[in-house]
Amino acid sequence: MTARSGRVVIGGASGLIGSFLVPRYRAAGREVVTIGRGRADLHWDDAAGIARAVDGADLVIGLAGKSVSCRYTPANRAEILRSRIETTAALADAIAAADAPPPVWLNSSTATIYRHAMDRPQTESTGELGTGFSVDIARAWERALFARDLPGTRRVALRTAIVLGSGGGVLPMLQRLARVGLGGANHDGWWPSPRGRVAAGTAHRPGSRRGEQHLSWVRIEDVARAIDFLEEHDDPSGPVNIATPTPSVNHEFMRLVRRGVGARVGVPMPRWMSELGAIMLRTETELVLKSRWVLPERLEAAGFRFAHTDLATAVRPM
Repeated sequence: MTARSGRVVIGGASGLIGSFLVPRYRAAGREVVTIGRGRADLHWDDAAGIARAVDGADLVIGLAGKSVSCRYTPANRAEILRSRIETTAALADAIAAADAPPPVWLNSSTATIYRHAMDRPQTESTGELGTGFSVDIARAWERALFARDLPGTRRVALRTAIVLGSGGGVLPMLQRLARVGLGGANHDGWWPSPRGRVAAGTAHRPGSRRGEQHLSWVRIEDVARAIDFLEEHDDPSGPVNIATPTPSVNHEFMRLVRRGVGARVGVPMPRWMSELGAIMLRTETELVLKSRWVLPERLEAAGFRFAHTDLATAVRPM
């Protein structure tokens, strides 16, 4: 755990990462100010309150944004973008106005910013950015983070892979599906793409077969440790991949999820079945069909070592 004791301001603290960080910081004796909706300390429309919290803070963490686990309707697409850009801009405004700006601002991004990669892993130095709605959102999010001139604050875009933790996210849902026999590999294939989805960049194009799409992941505990590391060290800044150096592929990932919950059978999920299931669950198949093959080049070069690199242990119910 970081040795620092100063104030931490967390925007969007109700999700998986924020819910893990807040009690962790408070248990270490740090003052934590949360910004969000509901029971947060401050709300996003309280510009004066945010400015007071940020001024003199040791660390600002931006995690706010509507979940992408939804149907990509026009209304949801607009809210996914708005919720990221406006909250990031609010933090930038507060930092720009601070007499004592925070030395570090870590802001969420996503490993989905890279292309569908089946041929080689994507790193910060050699990775290629993809196309489509999700990539456009990630690009806009990072532009908002780096748009302002904030010379007193080092900024890092956390290009985070799929986060595994028992407190939420994708893992508990996959474990539930595995327990009822639906924990098989997700097989890509053809599916009709209406013109509207093609134009919006939300139509997934087949890019892998029989669950061979890559899957980069990270345990929630290592996300917190990486955030500690980035606060404690003066470098790096800019985009940083938050993903273990031991990625998997979809069919192996699902096999280990099944083994973790003691499920003997997992029905393979062809594309048509995944699409129908996504409609029923109000989500999108891109979340399981896009090949995300990401390595943590900058973190490892700076000396960070992941504590959780064994996927079989990482997906075991805690």
